[in-house]
Amino acid sequence: MSNNSQIINLTPSPSALIQSLRSIGYTLDTALADIIDNSITALAKNISVRFEWNKKNTWIAVVDDGCGMTKDELIDAMRFGSRSPREERDPNDLGRFGLGLKTASISQCKILSVATFHKKKLHGCTMDLDKLNDQWSAEFLIAESVKKDKVLFSLCDDIIKNGSGTVVLWRNLDSIIGETFSKEKEKAFSTVMDRSRKHIETVFHRFFKSGNSKNALSINFNNSPLRPFDPFGTKSLALQELPDEKIDIEGHIIKVQPFVLPHHSKISKSAYRENAGSEGYLENQGFYVYRNQRLIIKSTWFRLIKKEELNKLIRIRVDIPNALDHLWKIDVKKSNATPPQEVLKNLKRIIGRIEISGKRVFKKRASIIQSKKTIPVWTRTAVEGKIKYIINENHPVLENITEEMDGKFVTELRAFLRMVGDAFPQDVYYADLADDETIIDEGTNIEEIRQVISSLLESMTKAGLDNKIIKEKILGMEIPGLTNEILCKILNGKIA
Repeated sequence: MSNNSQIINLTPSPSALIQSLRSIGYTLDTALADIIDNSITALAKNISVRFEWNKKNTWIAVVDDGCGMTKDELIDAMRFGSRSPREERDPNDLGRFGLGLKTASISQCKILSVATFHKKKLHGCTMDLDKLNDQWSAEFLIAESVKKDKVLFSLCDDIIKNGSGTVVLWRNLDSIIGETFSKEKEKAFSTVMDRSRKHIETVFHRFFKSGNSKNALSINFNNSPLRPFDPFGTKSLALQELPDEKIDIEGHIIKVQPFVLPHHSKISKSAYRENAGSEGYLENQGFYVYRNQRLIIKSTWFRLIKKEELNKLIRIRVDIPNALDHLWKIDVKKSNATPPQEVLKNLKRIIGRIEISGKRVFKKRASIIQSKKTIPVWTRTAVEGKIKYIINENHPVLENITEEMDGKFVTELRAFLRMVGDAFPQDVYYADLADDETIIDEGTNIEEIRQVISSLLESMTKAGLDNKIIKEKILGMEIPGLTNEILCKILNGKIA
């Protein structure tokens, strides 16, 4: 430092900076997930999200039975930037920037209170944003002070009975419900809480375990248990679990496990709907990136390919360790990540391999339809590298109809049929075919089939063919709705 320079203090104003920190981009669901991260890191097995609508006194709390905190640990937890993101963490630590508790909380509320019970000692801390002026400060609460806060202390019953745990309480929820209150606001509050429930059921689905496992994680909303949503439907026997791959980056392993979900014809309707998720199959295809089994980002192809119907059953699980946070650019909210170029190259190669399996589900089904040994109504042709479906002008039913027609009329009819074929909405039909439900079948129109068969019978009988040959030839034609049973009834005069 030269004699003409000096060091000046640039400590930011808390009251000004706090408003910027409140606008990082949390939603209620991502904010709650960040608090639950801390509970899981504290080895909690039971986490309860509690809330109560009471107009301006509405509150939300997260209560866990984790290990709790000492006085010094609590004060450190309430400090902004308590840990550097570059600091090496425990492999199972879900934290990142040392900001989660604070930034997640103040994004939703103006008053953050934390109470914790550890080694038979209860203490707490409250930060009121309206009281922040020129200092980063909070009010430390001894046990007697916690007891005087009726809402906070009422939430401490479980952690005291359990012997340890933590309560995170949000009040003055201005970001969620604002300053005015109405029935509409109450409904909106219920809606965002329900959305948060679904978000948490997905983000932490790998922490839930069935049965009576000692390591099982239980999460509830006002004592209503959450049900984990597994986007890969791993309980289904019809699920295709393709070979996994491992990518080595800086000595750390990234695991990539591709899945192809079952086509709706392979599982029950309820199971198919459940696998779809709330956004549906088309939207939910892609990569699902997990950091220490916690979902960070879901249903994206990282712009490597577009989302399309033929890929909608493909979902790929990507597991990354927290040691590679700096390369993946994990954000403060832990709801976004960007893979490094080396990983992107590998993912693009993997997509190329997996796409074949995903599309095969639909293409195999189409090939079965095409392999029927019948004279089709529609024919499939390749024109200049593109697939085209056209009406078969040589179909016996059409030839029979046009046999005695005027030549000009036949020309006009065939021209019209070509126009119908060219106008066939292939893209829309294929999307519908691959959609969540089978295309509606209008059923068999017996009268229309009878008319077609009667006309063919007349022509073939005149040609001197017996019933056995007639039956073989008619069954060799594609006539929608016609079955061997129906044809026999027509031939025997039972359908007149």
